[in-house]
Amino acid sequence: MEARAVCRVNGLVQGVGYRYFASRHALALGLAGYVQNNVDDTVLAEVEGEKGAIEEFITQLKIGPRSAHVHAVTVEWGEPTHLFTGFRIR
Repeated sequence: MEARAVCRVNGLVQGVGYRYFASRHALALGLAGYVQNNVDDTVLAEVEGEKGAIEEFITQLKIGPRSAHVHAVTVEWGEPTHLFTGFRIR
């Protein structure tokens, strides 16, 4: 089953390679979407694909790269929009 998830990551997640970490995992899992830094020091990732792959992606977001300190990941689930081609770092 396909799904969409908007994930907001809180913690020490900017300037530590977090977006590249997220991108690598999204691509490996065959997900489409993007990841970006926000002005409030959070990271936002929006992904679409198989629900099981998204769940694994979220598990990886909670771990993050070694230099990050993830405090929380909030997820909003929804229906896929099919607007993304590939995965991008914004």
